[in-house]
Amino acid sequence: MATATGMAALLTPTSFGKELTGRTLLLPSLSSSSPIKLSIPVNAKVSAKVSSPEDRKPTVSSTSVSSSRRGLLKTLLGAAGVAMTTALTRARDANAAEEEQQQEVASSRMSYSRFLEYLETDRVKKVDLYENGTIAIVEAVSPELGNRVQRVRVQLPGTSQELLAKFRSKNIDFAAHSPQEDTGSVILNIIGNLAFPLLLVGTLFFLNRRSQGLGGPGGPGNPLAFGKSKAKFQMEPNTGVTFADVAGVDEAKQDFMEVVEFLKRPERFTAVGARIPKGVLLVGPPGTGKTLLAKAIAGEAGVPFFSISGSEFVEMFVGVGASRVRDLFKKAKENAPCIVFVDEIDAVGRQRGTGIGGGNDEREQTLNQLLTEMDGFEGNTGVIVIAATNRADILDAALLRPGRFDRQVSVDVPDVKGRTEILKVHASNKKFEPDVSLEVVAMRTPGFSGADLANLLNEGAILAGRRGKTAISAKEIDDSIDRIVAGMEGTIMTDGRSKSLVAYHEVGHAICGTLTPGHDPVQKVTLIPRGQARGLTWFIPGEDPTLISRQQIFARIVGALGGRAAEEVVFGDAEVTTGASSDLQQVSSMAKQMVTVFGMSDIGPWALMDPSAQGGDMIMRMMARNSMSEKLAEDIDRAVKAISDKAYAAALDHIRSNRAALDKLVEVLLEKETLTGDEFRAILSEYTEIPSSNQPTNKATPVSV
Repeated sequence: MATATGMAALLTPTSFGKELTGRTLLLPSLSSSSPIKLSIPVNAKVSAKVSSPEDRKPTVSSTSVSSSRRGLLKTLLGAAGVAMTTALTRARDANAAEEEQQQEVASSRMSYSRFLEYLETDRVKKVDLYENGTIAIVEAVSPELGNRVQRVRVQLPGTSQELLAKFRSKNIDFAAHSPQEDTGSVILNIIGNLAFPLLLVGTLFFLNRRSQGLGGPGGPGNPLAFGKSKAKFQMEPNTGVTFADVAGVDEAKQDFMEVVEFLKRPERFTAVGARIPKGVLLVGPPGTGKTLLAKAIAGEAGVPFFSISGSEFVEMFVGVGASRVRDLFKKAKENAPCIVFVDEIDAVGRQRGTGIGGGNDEREQTLNQLLTEMDGFEGNTGVIVIAATNRADILDAALLRPGRFDRQVSVDVPDVKGRTEILKVHASNKKFEPDVSLEVVAMRTPGFSGADLANLLNEGAILAGRRGKTAISAKEIDDSIDRIVAGMEGTIMTDGRSKSLVAYHEVGHAICGTLTPGHDPVQKVTLIPRGQARGLTWFIPGEDPTLISRQQIFARIVGALGGRAAEEVVFGDAEVTTGASSDLQQVSSMAKQMVTVFGMSDIGPWALMDPSAQGGDMIMRMMARNSMSEKLAEDIDRAVKAISDKAYAAALDHIRSNRAALDKLVEVLLEKETLTGDEFRAILSEYTEIPSSNQPTNKATPVSV
């Protein structure tokens, strides 16, 4: 057995065939000269096969050497920890002793004047100066203690040359001491300075390992992958939506069915020289089914499908959006033929160079990259881009040109036939009473989009469940329409005078609208409050109001002023209320449109309003308003006032001529709180003749659902 005293002893030629059973290491201490003795057990068998003098190289067992090295490394680390702990302990003990001594000195203080007195009488033996000469620890002979040496603390005004000269003249041993740093504090400072970098490196290492576990460097856990595309990818889309679920937009659906047919059977089109459209832009108001069409084409085409929102391209870092566009089209080309759907493309495709400051650099770089990828030098063969927006007017012209978006499909609010088809689709999984007519519901909901109609039937189902019914009746449908259009149902009025005033107001609307040729027929009159309205009068259009005549607009103005006219005739001019505020706003808007937009006034058939003034840009509206001359503005105001005055005179004439019918209808309404259109017309026809143009011409029959 032999004992080695160094690391090199393991592999020296003189140690062949010998077993090492132990080792002693001497580690220097951090705060003293005395070494720390540690015994490290090492078991390593070394053997050598010597074939020639020059080939005398030891052969060491790799397993035993590696285990020996690991054990030695662990022991060295433990020894280092022990040494550091010992150094900290010794430093702490030394500091504690020094602090104890300083506390003892601090308890004995001497004034500066007494110190000078001791200095003159040769009682000062030694002076230690601290804190730049402002504190002195003095050893002096104290007569009060029997001439024994006492250590006291003296606060000095500062180190002066006279005081130092006096120390020399008296042969006093004096020394100046610099502040000493605590060894433990130094180590703690080093550890504190290294803590944050080590923590940062460890965190990045952990995230990198985690990202590798989630699919490599481009995985979702990679903190440096913000330049990658966030598009949702489906190799075999399963949206659960087909073209059978899309109704009311037959023209748009036909265009998309052609794209799907091209993807499934391209030979039918390529045989005559046709090529697949590179892009399709869906344009229309919110809720009309643009995203639903995209889901339908994804479910029907059977090709890989990418979906992303335009806002996901834009980031605060310049260049990230362009990087995501490149990554998206790179993945799309790898999976071609495929479809890329970009929802709300106006977030990134807005016209360049607009806005305050000349535009947004990050957004414009993203748009430039999108333009290049869609139809640039390399092209995007096999990638069909479908985008949706409700702000096509603000999109960049380069984005809208053929070659990028070959087709622009308008998805507008459905007509009465489209609304009926949409209602049939959403009613397929609901139960209805026999009195429900989807055609009547479609006629009562002009301007409703597909989303509004779906919400309408869902609200009806919720009301039916709340009322404990097993099927949806016409009452639930009617209440749902009122809730969506006017708001939640309020508390019924109990004040007799207020209730009577609201009744006269609403019946005035109904009478003036019914007796004015060209007005829509009354659907119902109710005193049940909804939203901000204390009462409501509903009119149902006989057909879709795509083209409205001058007579119809004037009739609507007369009907809107009927409530104020009834208040004035019945209660007097001094008792008119604020209930007609919303009616007056509608009157002003319709009359001004007749003058400035439709050319239906004495000024002439001119469009007096700049189209930019009707947009959503506040600056453009202000510029258009300021570009109008004062005389033209006066003429417009005069024409608007003339239309309103004429309509109000007609409303007053209807109310005064049919006062008996007004009182009878109010009496019935106060009793029943709601009058249907048929009940209203039956009572009114007893007193006067209703124009034939205002009679409901079509009686809708219930549609089986």
